[in-house]
Amino acid sequence: MTQTKGSSLSVNQPVISAEASHKALAATVAHAEQLGITINVAITDSAGVLAGFLRMPGAFLHSIDIAIDKAYTSASFGFPTSAWKEILKNDETLRIGIAARPRCVIFGGGLPIVANGIRIGGIGVSGGSAEQDEECAAAGLRAIGLG
Repeated sequence: MTQTKGSSLSVNQPVISAEASHKALAATVAHAEQLGITINVAITDSAGVLAGFLRMPGAFLHSIDIAIDKAYTSASFGFPTSAWKEILKNDETLRIGIAARPRCVIFGGGLPIVANGIRIGGIGVSGGSAEQDEECAAAGLRAIGLG
């Protein structure tokens, strides 16, 4: 992040645009349709604040919050939620502790959104298997030239 010109009290924080968010949401849902699954998909900005959301008719209601939290987790940590399995495999204390944190998802379906080496958000999908969810999220990133 860079400081705002003339001020040491604030910083500029790049975030995903509304246009890119909309395009990624549509592509994610289109990919889910190709897989024959119904999903919820959420996009957050780089601070983890919800920037966009779509729920396919019939998608699990509990998956609404799960999709949002997957996007939040990936935006906040900067890596796919599926990476937690490897990170936690030899650290029982961390596994117990991180899983107890509100909004932290430790299974697949969330990806960070990184443009030009800068994290601008996160995308989270819930409704299919963890692998299908991540595949759908990746389709959303590809649609905006990031995958």
